[in-house]
Amino acid sequence: MQLQGEQYAETAVALRAGNLDLATITPAERLLLEFVETLTRHAYKITDEQVQGLRDVGWSDAQIAEAVYDGALFNLFVRLADAFDIHPPPMMDPDGVPTAVKQVED
Repeated sequence: MQLQGEQYAETAVALRAGNLDLATITPAERLLLEFVETLTRHAYKITDEQVQGLRDVGWSDAQIAEAVYDGALFNLFVRLADAFDIHPPPMMDPDGVPTAVKQVED
């Protein structure tokens, strides 16, 4: 994803809101984000067909593995922070918790 300037800002706002439809991303990037969402919400539902679909749109096995590692680590950190009631200082995220994160918590 190569975004700069206003395009980056618009995409960042859309992604923080959990709205892939408004994000300026390619179909391949969207498919990867949907895959990571499945990993986050229902990892047991990931299928061979879903992984093959990522390959079919150009993602390499190494890139898919990296997405899994990154998603899994992020989820680990969030769960640890939740378990120990750790919150980032307001200066780190002045707008509060992104809508996309709140949607995952629901």
